[in-house]
Amino acid sequence: MPEYYTSFGTLQEELRSYYHRTGKRMQFIEAVDSLSAKGLLSSSPAALSDNARMFGRMDGAEFNRVVDGIAVPVQPSGGLRDRVDEQEMIPLLRDVFIIRHPRYTRPYRHMHNYVEIDYVVEGSCRFHFEGATQALAAGDLCVIAPRSLHDIEIIDESTVYCIMLRRSTFESTFFSLLSHDDVLSLFFRTVLREDAGPNYLRFHAGDMECMRFSVQNAMAECHKADEFSNSCCIAWVNILLACLLRSHSGAPVLHDERMKADFSMILREIQREYRSLTLSELAERFHYSKPHLCTLIRQNTGLSFTALVKRIRMGKAVEYLLSSDAPVGEIAERVGYHSADHFSRVFRGSYGVSPQEYRRRGGKK
Repeated sequence: MPEYYTSFGTLQEELRSYYHRTGKRMQFIEAVDSLSAKGLLSSSPAALSDNARMFGRMDGAEFNRVVDGIAVPVQPSGGLRDRVDEQEMIPLLRDVFIIRHPRYTRPYRHMHNYVEIDYVVEGSCRFHFEGATQALAAGDLCVIAPRSLHDIEIIDESTVYCIMLRRSTFESTFFSLLSHDDVLSLFFRTVLREDAGPNYLRFHAGDMECMRFSVQNAMAECHKADEFSNSCCIAWVNILLACLLRSHSGAPVLHDERMKADFSMILREIQREYRSLTLSELAERFHYSKPHLCTLIRQNTGLSFTALVKRIRMGKAVEYLLSSDAPVGEIAERVGYHSADHFSRVFRGSYGVSPQEYRRRGGKK
């Protein structure tokens, strides 16, 4: 079946004019069918102008004008479906695909098998997730797990960028970001599992220049056609995620559909009191039975409560070993071990060497 093209600007104008003319809204594929009926689709894409420019330096209005001219591959009469495969949305040989989310679309909850990141740059939108709806404002960023029923609804001229990433990309390209013990890394590792349930992670990034700069350059790169564009796009998304890890890993909202609540509150409690917190104390604070709490922790992190606490303790111990001259016995106490010998045994079991040897090698195995 042949592929056709339109531009973001043409598609958006079709949605906008239909809304202002009728007071009703179309879905994306309905707007494509309407353009096809009018003979407004092209058989070849228009090239992105000014290929070497750093698009992140543009202000929002200027970049939106560039986006309006970017070609979008479309297929008329695709029909509305509530399950979408990454092969249908992310072009062949690409790891990431980024669009400016269409405005004035009719909400239609759907799910897919890739990871989606929605970033509100200007204005606001409605975020529909499973059976609930909430408002997102400028600076809000949502990471949506695969197999989650959701949609973004924009009813004005607000700007939201939608980043679609293959699951396999996280297992390879973003491996270094997934090796940390913070909430975002744990979330990404968890959503890659086939048995992960519907959930999302929400940050309020505020007016972060790094975020806007990164997402605009990433989007421009994903719509270029040279041999370096995919690698450049991945690099910009890496920077985007690293900005979140650096500045906002302590205060996200991690929604768990199974508990209908913010699971990150539980994770933050563990991260804050990992030195002495027990499962019984944690269960009492959040009014869960211990077995149910154990299940929630494993579903959201892939680890048991004991393994999660040990991982946090070992991560903190490594920080102390490499950034201070504190004796091993003192570090053991700092991270919650009453016996230096016990701490050393656990450390050797995790890293294969003693704490002293790890420090001497500077962290290198």
